Amino acid sequence: MDFAYDARTEELRARLLAFMDEYVYPAEQTAHEQRARLTSPWETPQVVEDLKAEARRQGLWNLFLPDAEHGAGLTNLQYAPLAEITGRSPQLAPTATNCAAPDTGNMEVLAQFADEAQRKQWLEPLLAGEIRSAFAMTEPDVASSDATNITTHIEREGDEYVVTGRKWYISGAMNPDCRIFIVMGKTDPDGEDVRRQQSMVLVPRDTPGVTVNRAMQVFGYEDHYHGGHAEVTFDHARVPVSNLIGEEGGGFAIAQARLGPGRIHHCMRLIGMAERAIELMCRRAVSRDAFGKALAQQGVVHNWIADARVTVEQLRLLVLKTAWLMDTVGNRGAHTEIQAIKIATPRAVVGIIDRAIQLHGAGGVSQDFPLAELYAGARTLMIADGPDEVHQRSLARREIKKYL
Repeated sequence: MDFAYDARTEELRARLLAFMDEYVYPAEQTAHEQRARLTSPWETPQVVEDLKAEARRQGLWNLFLPDAEHGAGLTNLQYAPLAEITGRSPQLAPTATNCAAPDTGNMEVLAQFADEAQRKQWLEPLLAGEIRSAFAMTEPDVASSDATNITTHIEREGDEYVVTGRKWYISGAMNPDCRIFIVMGKTDPDGEDVRRQQSMVLVPRDTPGVTVNRAMQVFGYEDHYHGGHAEVTFDHARVPVSNLIGEEGGGFAIAQARLGPGRIHHCMRLIGMAERAIELMCRRAVSRDAFGKALAQQGVVHNWIADARVTVEQLRLLVLKTAWLMDTVGNRGAHTEIQAIKIATPRAVVGIIDRAIQLHGAGGVSQDFPLAELYAGARTLMIADGPDEVHQRSLARREIKKYL
């Protein structure tokens, strides 16, 4: 593995860093002010639309998608350092570059598994940033970390599928631009193979029987920039059979294909969040005095900053190795590393942000700094995409199997 980025990655990094400095960071406060004046907090501030237009003009658009026909055609290894940069401003930069979850994963699913008509109707406007989408899998009444538990039914009646179930923490669903749900449910709940019971169907938001009930909070935040995390009811919602993605029974496999790249994206953005926290720690340390000397002269602060830098460098190398393996041997070949980054990165970044909050005192938990919101996002990722314990269990079994 070559530790130097290739020429294209370096060129895109330079352009993206300049875009962040010139447009994104200055827009953070503007976005908060504009959102406060909107009729609904779920509407998109104008400055976000302005950022999207500028990013598209500069060619910093759909960088995540390896399909050159629809996206930038970058490998996982090329995209990873770009995702890190956008993670420095997670509320604005991913959306500005059309690289925000859950749209990224949904676009990957549509690009890989949808038919031509489905791609025309839903993928093309998503790629253009004209609409948003949501992925509906998690349910409140079962342990959804085990996807075989889901209880939502997708029953075929003639030329239609009837979708019935309750989902929650459906990211992006509160955004009025969210026009389509990819819903995972069971088409064969009694099938012998528990991994062939599930299917995925496209359910437009305006389908009768679809109700967005409420926004779920995340550590008290409603996460407006992300489009919220909604509880959604599907009460005998009917869609044409042509809205099936792939084949009946293929839902579990599609979900696994969706989650591999998504974990790379999340982990690199987390590293960007950690870098922002380190920057804020250093700026705070040199600008504040306590007990007769600058915080930057306090030994404990030295330890926090040094440990944070060492941790970030370790995490980055592990994530880049994982991206490289995904490119060279595929997601299955990188299975252990994908699980390792999912376990290690959120946990470590939570610790770094926690120290940054501590260094900022009361300001660290306030709305005047991004740290509290960064903490909430990082801590949530210890649950999202499968709780850490699920990945620890699977990884440990792989290790033990070598000795049986």
